[in-house]
Amino acid sequence: MPRFSVIVPTFEVAGHLARALDSVLAQSFGDFELIPVRDEPDSPAAAVAAAYAARDSRVVPVHSPPSGGLSAARNAGIAAARGAYLLFLDGDDDLAPGALDALDAKLSADVDVLYFGHQRVHWWEGEPSTPPLDKAPEVLGVHVPAWSAAYRRDFVAEHELAFPEGYFTDAGWGGLVTVTAERTAVLRTVCVRHRLRRQGSRLNAPGEHHFDLLDQAERVLDLASRRTLPAARSKALFGRLFSLVLKTAAHPDRVPPGRRRAFFRRAGKLYRRHRPAGFRAPAGSLGVQHRLLAAGAYSAFRALRGTNRAVSGVLRRVPRGRTLRTRARYALQLRRPLDENLAVYCAYWGRGYACNPAAIHAKARELAPHIRSVFLVEPEAVDALPKDVEHAVIGSRRAWEVLARAKYLVNNANFADGVVKRPGSVHLQTQHGTPLKKMGVDQSTFPVVAAATGSFTRLLARVDRWDYNLSSNRHSTQMWERAFPGGYEALEYGYPRNDVYCTATAEDVARVRERLGVPEGRTALLYAPTHRDHSTGFESRLDLEAFCEAIGEQFVVLLRAHYFYDEGRGRGSGRIIDVTGHRSSEDVCLAADALITDYSSIMFDYANLDRPVVVYADDWEVYRETRGVYFDVLEEPPGRVARTPDELAALFAACGSYADPAASALRARFRERFCQFDDGRAAERVVRRVLLGESPETIPPVLPLAERVPAPAASTLVRS
Repeated sequence: MPRFSVIVPTFEVAGHLARALDSVLAQSFGDFELIPVRDEPDSPAAAVAAAYAARDSRVVPVHSPPSGGLSAARNAGIAAARGAYLLFLDGDDDLAPGALDALDAKLSADVDVLYFGHQRVHWWEGEPSTPPLDKAPEVLGVHVPAWSAAYRRDFVAEHELAFPEGYFTDAGWGGLVTVTAERTAVLRTVCVRHRLRRQGSRLNAPGEHHFDLLDQAERVLDLASRRTLPAARSKALFGRLFSLVLKTAAHPDRVPPGRRRAFFRRAGKLYRRHRPAGFRAPAGSLGVQHRLLAAGAYSAFRALRGTNRAVSGVLRRVPRGRTLRTRARYALQLRRPLDENLAVYCAYWGRGYACNPAAIHAKARELAPHIRSVFLVEPEAVDALPKDVEHAVIGSRRAWEVLARAKYLVNNANFADGVVKRPGSVHLQTQHGTPLKKMGVDQSTFPVVAAATGSFTRLLARVDRWDYNLSSNRHSTQMWERAFPGGYEALEYGYPRNDVYCTATAEDVARVRERLGVPEGRTALLYAPTHRDHSTGFESRLDLEAFCEAIGEQFVVLLRAHYFYDEGRGRGSGRIIDVTGHRSSEDVCLAADALITDYSSIMFDYANLDRPVVVYADDWEVYRETRGVYFDVLEEPPGRVARTPDELAALFAACGSYADPAASALRARFRERFCQFDDGRAAERVVRRVLLGESPETIPPVLPLAERVPAPAASTLVRS
């Protein structure tokens, strides 16, 4: 009985087969039989095999019809084999010199399977690569090709192992071996040189055949369920199999478009049926995919295959020079001295006069009138600017000139990568929300947002320009340190944009409500959902018409879509007033008697008004897995939580509980944690510290609107 039986399928490899057979016959260890498996007796490969058999008695060709595919060919070789150990070699691969000697030295009678190393050689004969073998031989078979291991023939016969029919037969075979093998070992020596074909693997081509991978996984898991495997091994096997399944599910081209949902659903059912007790998904992006598969969240999973176009559209609006001449002028301006009395502001990538930069700009004109202030905006935002605000269009010669010369640069996002941090200049990052969702480098393990974020190296280069980073609460300070690690100073001053919630009067509220068209005496509910990174456009997750019908005539809804989608206007009708296009979110909040949101940071700002907040969390689990969050808003909500449209409507219907004492208690705890620095003087503190170099610690707070005007809702304020 020979020590080794080397089985070589020959289908469609006639041009390489001679080299493969030579690599075996040239081995210094000679105790083997070589079994080429012919597809047709008169095929070119069969002729090559026959010629070798005529010259060397160790070459013993067998026949397998081509209709049986690779699995049938290998099974035919197993049936004919007489060796103590089985080896498989593809007809265009090489057995490395000295491989059989190395295997013979490592093998012992108590080894069922010996996994060994291999090299991948590109078709153009480029630099080969050697995939590492991990340290878990008991589950290596799922990922290791059949030709990268030696199998004890008696072990294969005892368990009646055979290559399963269909595509992905290596995964099926490897899984079955993993379930049944009791004694495995690893040899890290490279024994096979595997040639990567120019046309690539057939398995990676698009088509229905990818469903065979699920067949193979199911076959392995069914066998595993009938055997008693150690818990650790069962979990590892399950994880290895589904890493293969998820790799296919996440690939944009493998499963035909019309069949991707069906593939995902079947994979999810298989996952839930066979998931071992105590199995934990791996960390990182693969873990996110595991959890989405378990939840059956196909829409969210689908988004992992590409970058969200809405976010990309925003990022494309980041300021940049439009011509080489403009960039050259910017470089020349950098040689001129800084203008000590020039400040440049920008908000939301140039979308307009808004947010913290606008509030600081207004206060600077009051307290530091000697400092010239220029607001950067995109061309389409120019007409909406207040008439007395000096501005420059992003990308223009003038914009780059002020960016080069200004001592102070204030932004709630980031200036263009090309902006240089000059010695003596002061960059203030104001942020534009309290972080519930993951931000900055913390997004790196969430594929949807990581793709939209782009290079984290460039992101950190922008962070390195910051001198100050504004924070509205201690939670934000801590999260910014994680998300945006840098050498800046944190300013725990509150958000200047929230000052208005302390300084506005009842008359201000009445004017805003009238301007927005809120009917006299009605209760206005602000519905402000956040952006979904796995969506490509605005879709209200709530049927607002049905909601209004359910809660009664006393309510109207102010709809404010996320600013990514404000190009789609005119969604309001009847009792639904679309306020998405209104420049000031602060005005909209002042006008609303209560807020309905999902996971938008607007809840943190609105809480300053001490008015009811309801969290509509219909997809919290999906959002948490795709976007990542810093805390569970369902455990620490600013008010009542609803998970379904019916639950939400019930909170506002007759005798609803959206504003009851329990809701108020939740809001009080939320305000204590997240509104701790917002007291109406944030803008003044920023101006005095950053622009004037003064100490702002002695600035007294402003009494909040809710305390100055004892009214629970804006509708009451209007009538007062």
